[in-house]
Amino acid sequence: MSTPGGNGRRFPPVVYRHGGEPDARFTLANERTFLAWIRTSLALIAGGVALEVLGLDLQPELRLAASLVLAIAGILVPSLAWVEWARTERALRRAQPLPGSLLGAILGTAVTVAGVFVVLAILLR
Repeated sequence: MSTPGGNGRRFPPVVYRHGGEPDARFTLANERTFLAWIRTSLALIAGGVALEVLGLDLQPELRLAASLVLAIAGILVPSLAWVEWARTERALRRAQPLPGSLLGAILGTAVTVAGVFVVLAILLR
């Protein structure tokens, strides 16, 4: 059920003009992964907003720094997830090995930094 080159009308063409049609299960799994990153992004933004709006008894500058780290990570994740989705879809269409993901490392770093800010904010209040 492979169609080399696709039909040229699917978006984005930078993905669909390459290779053949992969197994639908793999494409759908790739889309579910993308949507999981979107949910993660929403949670990061909500956490950042909640941390600041709830006005917890924490050191204010560090609380704000943690909130900003979470909110900025939440803003960046959808764009990075889109790039990851496109890279993976292109690899699937070309029957190539899947690319490594930087998104997990970037997100892990952001959450760690926010966590350190929160711990310091608790200790220094």
